[in-house]
Amino acid sequence: MSNETHFTPRETVSELDKYIVGQDKAKRAVSIALRNRWRRQRVAPELRDEIAPKNILMIGPTGVGKTEIARRLAKLSQAPFIKVEASKFTEVGYVGRDVESMIRDLTEIAIKMVSDEEKKTVRTKAEELAEERILNLLLPKGNAESEQNETREKLRKLLREGKLNDRVVDVEVTARNMPIQVFSQQGMEEMDVGISEMIGNLFPKKTKKRKVKVPEAIEILMQEESQKLIDMDMVIKLALERTENAGIIFIDEIDKIAGSNGPSGPDVSREGVQRDLLPIIEGSNVNTKHGMVKTDHILFVGAGAFHVSKPSDLIPELQGRFPIRVELEALKKEDFIRILTEPKNALITQYSELMKTEEIELVFTEDSIAEIAETAAEVNDTTENIGARRLHTILEKLLDEISFNAPDMNESKVTIDAKYVNDKIAGIVQDRDLSRYIL
Repeated sequence: MSNETHFTPRETVSELDKYIVGQDKAKRAVSIALRNRWRRQRVAPELRDEIAPKNILMIGPTGVGKTEIARRLAKLSQAPFIKVEASKFTEVGYVGRDVESMIRDLTEIAIKMVSDEEKKTVRTKAEELAEERILNLLLPKGNAESEQNETREKLRKLLREGKLNDRVVDVEVTARNMPIQVFSQQGMEEMDVGISEMIGNLFPKKTKKRKVKVPEAIEILMQEESQKLIDMDMVIKLALERTENAGIIFIDEIDKIAGSNGPSGPDVSREGVQRDLLPIIEGSNVNTKHGMVKTDHILFVGAGAFHVSKPSDLIPELQGRFPIRVELEALKKEDFIRILTEPKNALITQYSELMKTEEIELVFTEDSIAEIAETAAEVNDTTENIGARRLHTILEKLLDEISFNAPDMNESKVTIDAKYVNDKIAGIVQDRDLSRYIL
């Protein structure tokens, strides 16, 4: 089973609140979906397989937090997560990329996650083995065994104290072979039987010597030793299990494949993509190079602005696979003020920390934050509504001069007030044509 952290829905919402402002309905829906996974694992085995995840469809304009909610949820639950754009599958001809590739990519992410977790458990042993190999490289040969042991222990002490960090050693590393692309019906997709690996294994692995300093050499050798210590068969087994039971796939721009003009032009392609997605979301077996993956219990989160089409434009079968619909609200001035100041990774905090690296204290007054928020809301209303992303554009424009001159500035403190904000961007906002280009 997965390494999921078992949060209650209330705790999940509380964690999401640290990074995402508002959108309580969406947070509530995803927190229930997450808890239902935990509940399913505790149901009797004969019923467990019958309980399918309730996929979620998020509807709302761009920049209101759809992707961020799904990404933070995956991080919170330590679940394999991948974001794909539905429009990716319509780029070449009628159907671009094979839809099954999202499951293969998710499996690879799960394998890396489990592999990294296993490496942490064997880290101490790998460090010891890497240390012995470094001492073998540093130790001059030819002395008596007792002298060798004495010198080895002296070197070990110096190594642990960091006094040998500037020494250069020759480390043998495996040279990377050129990747071999294999063409399948879907284009350059991964072949099920792993033909590229089979061909790659026909050639002997080449090694080459690299001159590196001791700390880098220890890191290289530690990676090698970790790889030898972990059981890859067990890693793959756990990763496949985690993909099937805890995987989250975020399908963005799902509204772009909702055809509304009848079966002509690109809509043939759009409906084709919907029909290709259907068996994956419904539950099917996908062949990967590591084995079969069942998609029955993977959680799918669809998202789209739906400002041209609407959810009812999706084919009925696909609509039925997203039983939970949540509408995300457009952001107002008050939301922008909170976004600038409240989250752990708030934009004001980010810019202040960036300027600290130049030994400049950047201070935003309350009225300047209100002015920035009002400008963002106004520009979103008069031009295209791109949600919170508008704040990035405005702040970059606002701090352009300070960012450029920071290394040469004598001041140790710069205060941004409402007047400064007005001086820098008021003219652009008033000129509607100019604001379309610049903001």
